[in-house]
Amino acid sequence: MTHPRAKPGRRTPQRRRHPSPESVEGASHDAQLSALRDIARALGSAWDLETSLQAISQTTASLMAMASCSLYLLDPSRKTLILKASTGLAAAAVGQARLELGEGITGYAAQHGQPVAVRDAASDPRFKYLPQTQEQKFKSLLAVPLISQGRVIGAMNVQTTAFHRFREPEIALLALIGELAAGALERALQHDRLQQQVQELSTLAQVSKAVTAPIYLDEMLSVVVEMAAQIMRARACALLLVDKDSGELVIRAAHGLGKAHARTALQVHNSLTGKVVLSGEPLIVPDLLRDPLYRNRELAQQEGLCSFLAVPLTVRDRVIGAFNCYMGEAHDFTPKEIELLSTLANQTALALENANLAMNALLVREMHHRVKNNLQMVAMLLRLQLNSGGEISVRDVLHQTINRIMSIAAVHEALSQQGFRLIAVKGLIQQAAQMATQNMARPGQDIQVSVSGADVRLPPQPATTLAIAANELIQNAIEHGFGDRLRGTIQVSLAQQGGRLIVQVTDDGAGLPRDFTVKQSLGLQIVEALVTEDLQGQFSLTSGGAANAGGSGTSATLVIPYSDSESDENPAG
Repeated sequence: MTHPRAKPGRRTPQRRRHPSPESVEGASHDAQLSALRDIARALGSAWDLETSLQAISQTTASLMAMASCSLYLLDPSRKTLILKASTGLAAAAVGQARLELGEGITGYAAQHGQPVAVRDAASDPRFKYLPQTQEQKFKSLLAVPLISQGRVIGAMNVQTTAFHRFREPEIALLALIGELAAGALERALQHDRLQQQVQELSTLAQVSKAVTAPIYLDEMLSVVVEMAAQIMRARACALLLVDKDSGELVIRAAHGLGKAHARTALQVHNSLTGKVVLSGEPLIVPDLLRDPLYRNRELAQQEGLCSFLAVPLTVRDRVIGAFNCYMGEAHDFTPKEIELLSTLANQTALALENANLAMNALLVREMHHRVKNNLQMVAMLLRLQLNSGGEISVRDVLHQTINRIMSIAAVHEALSQQGFRLIAVKGLIQQAAQMATQNMARPGQDIQVSVSGADVRLPPQPATTLAIAANELIQNAIEHGFGDRLRGTIQVSLAQQGGRLIVQVTDDGAGLPRDFTVKQSLGLQIVEALVTEDLQGQFSLTSGGAANAGGSGTSATLVIPYSDSESDENPAG
């Protein structure tokens, strides 16, 4: 069968194998299934968001023989649709062109959750022309919403360069493609979020390493601002401190700024950065060249600076300076980006204060070494979760990560109360149990966790590892042992025996499935790795011997080396 010749002015797709818009109306059911198989194959080869977007737009345009296919994703915080990929619109518009939810034909389709087909798009009262897209050459438009799990995440459209009346088979085909695309994009977004979390945690660990490295303070600050520029994807970053003698703001370290810019001193009372120091709150400027408080407009224009974010450097409720981030183009800073730069600023401020107070160098290095190790541990756990291959919701990932981080936080709280030596493990496990039941138990579910036995004391690093391991075991018992049950009991016991510490976590839940192995559970793999590699101990799992009658139950046993002479001067891990 030969395909009809494309209408004049229509861009003929390369390697065209599927019907033109004029013939899709009469396409067979088998042809549509073949098109959907091609879409599914393209989506199956992509994991990250950018690759998925390109695969969807290119494959859809080719399959439906359209001059353009564009995808918009919804920014939930601002209810704005942002152009993320297109085969026909101007490349410079990607990431810049925006539609309010309900604005334009595509925004209308997203807001109302239904397809919209228009033969003469420019004459439709809903049409919104975006100059940067250069879409004046297109005539007809078909838009469909992207809906995942009942939630609108964006919209996609196809366009033609000649007037075309979209028929029901075409509308149905694009709607089906939109359903497939929405699920794939949701997975890609989750993948990218987890990758970003791993990158951010790894960068924070590197910053912790930098602020404790045996180098001069100015060198350390230069490393920190360079890392900040990388993780924020910024044109430049700068760290400014208040000079105690002059009261001016002086750039102490910068990355990406010219020498003339870096030498400029600012007055606290009439500058953007000074506004941050006085208020103690972050400040966002969409365009530096248009803000009357910005004093270096000529330099900003020469260096290509546009959007600006500044966060305070705060120590003990006292602002000592600011951390500035400069973007090379218009950029909407998200709450997550503000929080990330604030975290870097807080770590840097703490390092500066430690240096200024001339604290004991060994103590400072050891404390930050622990923070670095803990951040690396969380990054390792997230990386294991990312590579596990199992389906897990973002909500579950956040719950589990929060529990792990809170277990580490409990150790540092104990450090602040008990000094920098040994920590009572029993109290840490009790806190881990409380957090796990609060976050993991379903509404109406009554899970009782008791901790008994010897109140042994460990150095901070092994105490952190043991708290995380106990947290994983308690979470695993709640999630898998008491899935449909309203009541359950978990017992944690600690005992010293012949130079060993024995920790048992026993539940009266459903027990282990037949032929179960540790490799089937990411949480148990994490426990095994923590016990065998970090604590140099042994981990075993058995079914039966429950704490109470009513289920076969499961018992997990950790055996780790332990001596009463353990001390902070010779920490494990």
